[in-house]
Amino acid sequence: MKTIVSVIGTRPQFIKVAPIAYSLHKRYHHILIHTGQHYDYQMSRTFFKELDIPKPEKNLGIASTLHGEQTGRMLIRLEQVLLKEKPNLVIIYGDTNSTLAGALAASKLHIPVAHIEAGMRSYNKMMPEEQNRIIADHLSDICFCSSSISANNLRKENIKRNIYIVGDVMLDTLRYAVKKTRNDAAFLKSHKLALRGYILVTVHRAGNVDHKERLASIVNALNQCNKKVVFPVHPRTRNNLKKFKLLPRLHKRNILLLEPVSYMNMLKLEKSAEMILTDSGGVQKEAYFLKTPCVTLREETEWVETVKNGWNTLVGTNTKTIVKIISGLKKPSHYLPLYGNGKASAKITNVINRFL
Repeated sequence: MKTIVSVIGTRPQFIKVAPIAYSLHKRYHHILIHTGQHYDYQMSRTFFKELDIPKPEKNLGIASTLHGEQTGRMLIRLEQVLLKEKPNLVIIYGDTNSTLAGALAASKLHIPVAHIEAGMRSYNKMMPEEQNRIIADHLSDICFCSSSISANNLRKENIKRNIYIVGDVMLDTLRYAVKKTRNDAAFLKSHKLALRGYILVTVHRAGNVDHKERLASIVNALNQCNKKVVFPVHPRTRNNLKKFKLLPRLHKRNILLLEPVSYMNMLKLEKSAEMILTDSGGVQKEAYFLKTPCVTLREETEWVETVKNGWNTLVGTNTKTIVKIISGLKKPSHYLPLYGNGKASAKITNVINRFL
């Protein structure tokens, strides 16, 4: 039996690997390596349990630190594991430091690399994620793209071979999760949340939450909002809200601050929201899948299709702009299934079968 290694390390990557793990396990020895990039043990365990993902065979325990140090430590540990396991293929996901380290470690050992979510571009090279995805794509032997736009991005960079438009694996996972929790409204009822009766907010990117002025602008916009606001607060964000003394501005009757929620409960919040305010790439996609209008707290996005089709609006972090967009946002009347039919993992497995 041939061996395939999946390198993961963040919660969005747990979501992406779930359908792949299920699809590969009958034919391959599939090893999950968790770098530990998202180091919250309880949250990681919850995600794996909810999505029926096998427990990772290796947990490298490399927690958050400076980008270079974190990636370097991952590279050292991954190389050791790959030399021992001798896999026939390494699969990397998305655009994190775990993605970059997996691509580098495998390619230096001449192990073929498959990149899921290849070709995504925001064209902001200041973003660590943009740097990671560009390098990962150019080191990969197989590029699995979510859309035709991402495939075209690769061709523009002179990547010509083994490009496959398969759709988005997060849609596979989302459809499974929605079906599993279809009749479960307990979480929303426990917080007295009505359908389309609130705005859902997620903010976690370092470019937003590590800068006092940008975070303050976002907080001020929420403070001025008259609608019900539901805000699951990322640990990094909460720490900086306290550090910058911004947390008291969010103590309003219409603002509900929550601890981070599970994947299933997050989907319930996204599906029932009037709109979503976020700086997360994954949440932008989930909003599109669930047909919930999205307002993105960034100047650019790698998920350009969501903007072109009217379901996602880029606003940056200016308070007045955010408030204006929130007050006037309308749900589009048209919708296109841009990211496949929820069977990306099967298409990916078929390509891998032929490759190996």
